[in-house]
Amino acid sequence: MRSARKLSSGLKIAAVLVVGGMSLSACATRGFVREYVDGQIAGVNQRISAVEASARDGIQRADAANSAAQSAASAAQQANSAAQSAAASAQQANQRLDQLTTRVDTIEQQAAAARQPRN
Repeated sequence: MRSARKLSSGLKIAAVLVVGGMSLSACATRGFVREYVDGQIAGVNQRISAVEASARDGIQRADAANSAAQSAASAAQQANSAAQSAAASAQQANQRLDQLTTRVDTIEQQAAAARQPRN
């Protein structure tokens, strides 16, 4: 019986030591927690900084593209105005040519009628 008691008390002591050791090892110090949290925050801050830099770069590219598009639109409007002006000038020139053609035809007919064939 003695050996059973010794074995039983030895198991009790071992169980107390194991439970005590586990409870002590699970506690984290404030310093460890601060270092861990600060490390996690530093990593997140680095990622945020990288995303912000990428966003700034994207915004700058978009602004440059917008500026180029506005310049192109302005140039297109100027070209359209010039084309409309040229079309109006061409139409006026055609109208004058039509008037001159009619006058020239009339003059040629009068000249042909005034010429009499010589016999």
